[in-house]
Amino acid sequence: MEKVEENISPEEQKRIAQEKQRHEEEAKKRSNELKAILLTKGKVKNLNTIGASLKPKEEKQPETEVKKDIVGVADKETKPTDTNIKPGVIIAKKKTKAEIEEEEKFTAPVKKAEPDKRVNKKLSVAQVMMMDQEDGTFRRNKSSSPFKRSKDKFKRNFDTPKDKEKVFREVILPDVISVQELANRMSEKAADVIKALMKMGMMVTLNQSIDADTAELIATEFGHKVKRVTAEDIEKSLLSEIEDSPESLKTRPPVVTVMGHVDHGKTSLLDALRSTDVVGGEAGGITQHIGAYQVKLESGHYITFLDTPGHEAFTAMRSRGAKATDIVVLVVAADDGIMQQTVEAINHAKAAEVPIIVAINKIDKPDADANRVKNELLIHGLVPEDMGGDTIVVEVSAKKRINLDKLEESILLQAEVMDLKANPNRLAKGVVIEAQVDKGRGVATTLLVQNGTLRNGDFIVAGTAYGKVKALNNDKRQRTTEAGPSAPVEVLGLNEAPIAGDEFIITANEKLSKEIAEFRINKEKERALISSRKTSLEQLFLRAKNSHFKEFNIIIKADVQGSVEAISNSLMKLSTEEIQVKMLHMGVGGITESDITLANASEAFIVGFNVRANSLARDLARKYGVEIRYYSVIYNLVDDVKAAMSGMLSPTIKEHILGYVDIKEVFDLSKFGKVAGCYVTEGTIKKQANARLIRDNVVIFDGKLKALKRFKDDVKEVRTGFECGITFENYEDIKPGDKVEAYELIEEARTL
Repeated sequence: MEKVEENISPEEQKRIAQEKQRHEEEAKKRSNELKAILLTKGKVKNLNTIGASLKPKEEKQPETEVKKDIVGVADKETKPTDTNIKPGVIIAKKKTKAEIEEEEKFTAPVKKAEPDKRVNKKLSVAQVMMMDQEDGTFRRNKSSSPFKRSKDKFKRNFDTPKDKEKVFREVILPDVISVQELANRMSEKAADVIKALMKMGMMVTLNQSIDADTAELIATEFGHKVKRVTAEDIEKSLLSEIEDSPESLKTRPPVVTVMGHVDHGKTSLLDALRSTDVVGGEAGGITQHIGAYQVKLESGHYITFLDTPGHEAFTAMRSRGAKATDIVVLVVAADDGIMQQTVEAINHAKAAEVPIIVAINKIDKPDADANRVKNELLIHGLVPEDMGGDTIVVEVSAKKRINLDKLEESILLQAEVMDLKANPNRLAKGVVIEAQVDKGRGVATTLLVQNGTLRNGDFIVAGTAYGKVKALNNDKRQRTTEAGPSAPVEVLGLNEAPIAGDEFIITANEKLSKEIAEFRINKEKERALISSRKTSLEQLFLRAKNSHFKEFNIIIKADVQGSVEAISNSLMKLSTEEIQVKMLHMGVGGITESDITLANASEAFIVGFNVRANSLARDLARKYGVEIRYYSVIYNLVDDVKAAMSGMLSPTIKEHILGYVDIKEVFDLSKFGKVAGCYVTEGTIKKQANARLIRDNVVIFDGKLKALKRFKDDVKEVRTGFECGITFENYEDIKPGDKVEAYELIEEARTL
């Protein structure tokens, strides 16, 4: 120790001395506090051992009686001999060597604390707390990690929660349901549901929809019970329809739609009928009203007229399930007779099962021939009353206001026969006539109230739109507070524009209105996910076989009237007691948008014999999923229908349209014959593709392309926007202005 101190500077020695003094004072303080306890227990025999680690080793003192000023270990029998000794000072008794050896036999050897080698460092608080109170040595606290690991292991082995008992539920399944929704209703993990579908060979995603049959198989596999409901059942439960008692029903005005061929005076007749309103109001044309108006007659009765743009809108409304019209007034010009659109209007009205009143207009003209019109009506199944039939025919003149009162009386007579009634003392319901977005007023919707009374402030649902009625305007643009049965009214307050033909209802509160609208939105999304609405020849007969559907609706368009009659007669012979072929419409000329709309509303099949559909009709057919089949041989058409009826339909052959070409010029070359200089307007033209040559919407050639050139080079295909030269196999009757339709036939295996 002396050698160590020789190398320490005086300043460091001074600091060490101060440190020693501080530790001695702290040890003395602790010793005084614990002295009584240590002495009474007899655990400590020598009080001088405490704090030994804090002191440098002193030189050995002679074995004489020494006064100590620190707490040590003393013999119990030792008594102080000096009366002047202060309290707390203990005199250690001198022991003999034999006594010390005897004591060491029965006492565990105490390891003396070695002097701290790090004398030049300060002690931390943690070191002071770890200092042993008996011998002054430092001891490290035991780590708690082993205890924690043991505790966790015990929990894993003995404290594991038991699996919950599986609960089997009754799962309500609609027609279409998403995988996520199915998992939620079964309270199963979506991943488990997807795994079950993968085992069935279906690769689906979480948000993908599946049909009710597949969902039922999955739910049964998981052990749940299944309850099937349709979307209509859910909607009925939301609407909670109340039936009207016979005592509450009162007579309502008839709703009339005026239809007819263009330029036959339909607009003039509507304007003339509106001018007979005894209430008066604005003068002017029908363009000033809201799409529907009500006329009060001198007798006090009312008639509601709908101003729809032709029979297309009428049928479009019917295709959405709405029956807005009670009576159809068919306008026929006395000088022109029945025209193409007149026939279409007749067929549309018959398909809707609406009674027809024929108004022969323009009888004031010199060349008017009403009898000729009546004879033409017989051809289309309308027998006038003066010829022994039940069709009301009135000769009128919209321009000269002739017999307008007779027409109105005929309408009231027909309405009386139909016994039209409604309950005005209930919440309103009806149909949407038209809707538009007004920049200043928002969504303006024209409604026709069919039952109940519509009031300002009602909560309304129209299709997928909903809202609160903020304002009501009548047909004269006047503000009103309510509208009864058969009354047309303009409504402000819907959140979006509904579609013409959507039904509207009044609900108790806005929450229910929003719930119904959201349900309908989800239903439309589900319908868009599955193509169950497409109309095809095979599906129609499949429905006839598996359901109560016993009619096959067909629309025939051909190049000449003789072809129409031949096809009609051939197909009618295929009718049996189980299935009847029903001709909804037959006509001459190309397939139009009106034909597509009628087919969509009646789920009919369209046959084009040597005629084509125009571009608008093709787009509409694609939108509605209506199938159009083209034939050039009657026997092929009849064979397809016969094969479908007998269940022996060959693989489906679908046409894939490649592109359309306009013929700009025709060149007569000695080497190649007639070559058509063309411009590709749509799609792609391929070499050796099937092609139809169309002139005035009539197919004059159906064969194959012989050659396809760009400048002088043979090419495999020519795309939109490029010019090319083409020749046909064994055909050269080509003229500028003709159109070419290139297509290919694709065979698809039929799956039932």
